[in-house]
Amino acid sequence: MAGKVLCEASELYNILNQYTHLPRLAESNYLCLIDARAAESYNFSHIITARNAKWDSDGKFIMPLDVEVESMRYIIVYDSSTHSLSDSAMDCADSIEKVSQFPVQILSGGYEKFSALYPFLRTQKILYNIREVESLNPYPVEILPGKLYMGDYRQATNLQILKDLKMNALVNVSDECSLANCTVLHIRIADSAEADLIASFERMCVFIGSHLNTSSVLIFSTLGVSRCSAVTMAYLMHHLKYTLKEAWNHIQQCKANMRPNRGFVQQLSDWELQTLGKRVTDISEPKY
Repeated sequence: MAGKVLCEASELYNILNQYTHLPRLAESNYLCLIDARAAESYNFSHIITARNAKWDSDGKFIMPLDVEVESMRYIIVYDSSTHSLSDSAMDCADSIEKVSQFPVQILSGGYEKFSALYPFLRTQKILYNIREVESLNPYPVEILPGKLYMGDYRQATNLQILKDLKMNALVNVSDECSLANCTVLHIRIADSAEADLIASFERMCVFIGSHLNTSSVLIFSTLGVSRCSAVTMAYLMHHLKYTLKEAWNHIQQCKANMRPNRGFVQQLSDWELQTLGKRVTDISEPKY
């Protein structure tokens, strides 16, 4: 048995937005989200892509026939307001963990907390096919809950996304201009190993810090993979005094396919020296 663990609302937010952003994952065993509340509550409103739990006459959970639960990478169960490993979510998780390769996660705070934080991810739609999953608009991943986000140009120019996330400040490190009605710091940098990004780290960190007290901030680049992840790491190293390794691990947990180019990795190593007074992270390791 793989066991059970609690999943924070921000973790599920990021998992869902990677799922919808990489629709090919929908064809593989990536995410199984199960609503363990009563059917009436589920039919009224639930989290996007969630399936309602089915129970037999003895009150035992019946595995959905069309879901290969055994090999799902993420299995997340929730009830109305889970605060511990208990109640209907626990009963459902107990049944699943017996056959799952991965830990079954129980959403902390349940539906009530998640829907309060992310009301735009609620729906009444019951089933999604691949085409419908592809049509879902993914949101930027959340780096610091409710405060700092990281995404791509398409998300940064989607006015509904900016409104939903109460976004008032943007850091644009793409070549394109932002059209959003927000305060924007635009540092035009090529996604090249030769590009000088470190020269702007301090300016960007000061800008981000000055706005996080009053609003949320989005850091974005064209594809949301290289430049923006480098800047986001630089901010975590500056603001939270993370090592490069700690910042890297944090961003990778939020967005699995993040990847600063090799030149930016070297500049982040230099930034680590500048902010911490020494190099801690060995960037010759394969993961960098």
